[in-house]
Amino acid sequence: MKRIDIDDDLYAYIASHTREIGESASDILRRLLDVDKTTEPAPVKPEKTKIDSVFNRLNEQDVRIQKSVVARFLYILSMLYKSHSDRFADVLDIRGRDRQYFARTEDALLSTGNSTNPKQIPDAPYWVITNTNTTKKKSMLTQVAKTLGYSSADAEKIRDFL
Repeated sequence: MKRIDIDDDLYAYIASHTREIGESASDILRRLLDVDKTTEPAPVKPEKTKIDSVFNRLNEQDVRIQKSVVARFLYILSMLYKSHSDRFADVLDIRGRDRQYFARTEDALLSTGNSTNPKQIPDAPYWVITNTNTTKKKSMLTQVAKTLGYSSADAEKIRDFL
């Protein structure tokens, strides 16, 4: 017989379903779950693959120690890349009216406009333009987050780190 710890409220629920004095918690659970002693245990389902989220890596304190808006922008993009490196290439499709925002090389961004000031995303094989105002950088972060599958609400949270 195995022992398990359960919360007090769950124990109270189980106890509230006692039908006779001395009925064990196991007997009550068997009745409630419609499981008898001869029933084979249900097969254990494989655990779902843990979805990596930028929120597992990104925290306000680490962002705030970055000395400039550009540094914070690059740091957030780096955390997004680390969380979603397998899909990060999708951000290459994010562009402005006249500008390409992301590329695999610095030259690719330099060739798309004047004063783009491309920087490599730390620990990533991607480059991003940085010569945009803070509002545009926030918009770019929102687009990146949505492209990587985040909800609008989570994309806003990511953007607000900037």
